[in-house]
Amino acid sequence: MSKSESPKEPKQLRKLFIGELSFETTDESLRSHFEQWGMLMDYAVMRDSNTKHSRGFGFVTYATMEKVDAAMDARPHKVYRRVMEPKRAVSREDSQRRGAHLSVKKIFVGGLKEDSEEDHLRDYFEQYGKIEVIEIMTDQRSGKKRGFAFVTFDDDDCVDKIVIPKYHTVNGHNCEARIVLSKQEMASASSSQRGEDGSNFGGGGSYNDFGNYNNQSSNFGPMKGGNFGGGSSDPCSGAGQYFAKAQNQSGYGGSSSSSSYGSGRRV
Repeated sequence: MSKSESPKEPKQLRKLFIGELSFETTDESLRSHFEQWGMLMDYAVMRDSNTKHSRGFGFVTYATMEKVDAAMDARPHKVYRRVMEPKRAVSREDSQRRGAHLSVKKIFVGGLKEDSEEDHLRDYFEQYGKIEVIEIMTDQRSGKKRGFAFVTFDDDDCVDKIVIPKYHTVNGHNCEARIVLSKQEMASASSSQRGEDGSNFGGGGSYNDFGNYNNQSSNFGPMKGGNFGGGSSDPCSGAGQYFAKAQNQSGYGGSSSSSSYGSGRRV
């Protein structure tokens, strides 16, 4: 490990996926742009292993998480007159899951206890960014809390920062966070899964081949074994919304060191 890198900060949390790259963008132009916000330890434009043409996305890895935050705060980013779409990188395994490529502003929080109130959610999650709406779900008939809630932010980067660790402690209890996909976002994810050239990343390729899953229940509290994927007619059940599995913090970056990396450099 370089002396400039933080030994306490996992590489995944210092890494950004850069989507919507112009096909003119090179490793050096990518580096030149993003090093404005801090020292880069690694950078690469991903290329087809056969044609060597850009796949329309790349990665940069900073020395510290603080520099990642600085780069995200400086959005929008533009190189060669094209606005790029930076996102916090997830593991290669998690990148295959439906919705991993989407910019989502809403999360599902599972495992809430009966004594958890809106103020508890707000006090905890506002450290990640500005909250627009908090919805604690209750049973339509009894009025009893159902053990989960939805939190909507004003910026998708807030959601990315929350779902990468996956588990959080709210009001003294362990909770699980997942992204929430609307019907429209699910359709977009499915479109990418079929291989259509309509992804947000501009280059297509295996990075956008997402797994086929939905309607997943939480592992916590009263939700365990329940159906929260939109199949219920209960207006309080989250119908029409889909909860994608949260990313796993143990992963280290959005791609393996394969021949598709191009000529990016490790500093």
